[in-house]
Amino acid sequence: HTHRTQTSTPQPRHTTMDAAPKLAKVTKILGRTGRQGGITQVRVEFLDDSHRSIIRNVKGPVREHDILCLMESEREARRLR
Repeated sequence: HTHRTQTSTPQPRHTTMDAAPKLAKVTKILGRTGRQGGITQVRVEFLDDSHRSIIRNVKGPVREHDILCLMESEREARRLR
């Protein structure tokens, strides 16, 4: 019997409805989190909708007025205590 290989490439599955990455501007640095403090919690405001702002965790160096490229914009970080 012949063994057939699948020729069609599987389509990437997205967990959110977002198709494109969204650009968001850091409006406020809220604090540092993570075991070594390597994560910064920031409030971001979307460039296409400046009325909408969410809290996100950012890894690596970040300052106010930085523009972040969020691969998905639905998830929001929990506030740190």
